[in-house]
Amino acid sequence: MKAFLIDRYKKGGALRLGHSPEPQLRENDVMVEIHATSVNLLDAKIRDGEFKLILPYRLPLVLGNDVAGVVVRVGANVRQFKPGDEVYARPGQDRIGTFAEYIAIDVADVALKPANLNMEEAASIPLVALTAWQVLVERAKLQKGQRILIHAGSGGVGTVAIQLAKHLGAHVATTTSTVNIDLVKSLGADVAVDYKKDDFEKVLKGYDVVLNSLGKDTLEKSLAVLKPGGKLISISGPPDPDFAKANGSGWLLQQVMRLLSFGIRRKAKRRGIGYSFLFMTANGAQLGKITSLIEAGAIRPVIDRAFQFEKTNEALNYVETGRAKGKVVIAVK
Repeated sequence: MKAFLIDRYKKGGALRLGHSPEPQLRENDVMVEIHATSVNLLDAKIRDGEFKLILPYRLPLVLGNDVAGVVVRVGANVRQFKPGDEVYARPGQDRIGTFAEYIAIDVADVALKPANLNMEEAASIPLVALTAWQVLVERAKLQKGQRILIHAGSGGVGTVAIQLAKHLGAHVATTTSTVNIDLVKSLGADVAVDYKKDDFEKVLKGYDVVLNSLGKDTLEKSLAVLKPGGKLISISGPPDPDFAKANGSGWLLQQVMRLLSFGIRRKAKRRGIGYSFLFMTANGAQLGKITSLIEAGAIRPVIDRAFQFEKTNEALNYVETGRAKGKVVIAVK
């Protein structure tokens, strides 16, 4: 099958369009003919080798972390899906590879595609929506009336997180650039801080939760926004000891992550704030709940551009500019 691969880790390197063996179908898998996928910054970070210590992939590697398509075969133990079903998923982190024509996915990671979305729209959803769900619902346990700051509100995670937070009844603030103020407000943001004009840490106070997806400076400044007992949850690092344990990292790697996060954990503790790092995981049951919200109109996809499969490198380059509003998708079929 055609696929975009990396043969070695290289910062900014181009993916190679080549042929890869069709994945092996295990007894708990569904084989999906890929109709669309989407690009995430995670793809670039994997290509650059940023995760090679915690995600030890075997090279050559087919990249890609989102999929929408049609089931063509099912494993011996699969009863939930049948050939012809339209599905979407974020494959397990050890079985990525959606920049291709087919992928085999564990049935536990798959959900039926929302009926009101086409394939490209559906492919934009899984990774970012699961990230938002796992931060807001699972980790933060966001409640009606609470106040949350979502950084980078016009980005892939931000556009979904704003909508989910509003659905949960929270007061939502976000940071964005001047040109995206109207977009984030249309998604439900109550307060939009233009980072080109204002310092968010001087404008916002007394928040319960901050979802950080940006760098170290933004992470540390976010402490000033939170009230004692608040939660600072970061999806861009640094990883903490709890993540290291959950990821099955060895003792040495656990100590490395302890050191990487020591500074922010200490500063947070002094203010009575909890810091945690979240690396989202595949989950078909959660994705099914997100499907219900999409079909009910509570969450809608935001797509910046669509590229043809042969232009996958161009799509990845565009995402790396940081200018995309919402998601960038790739039509495979």
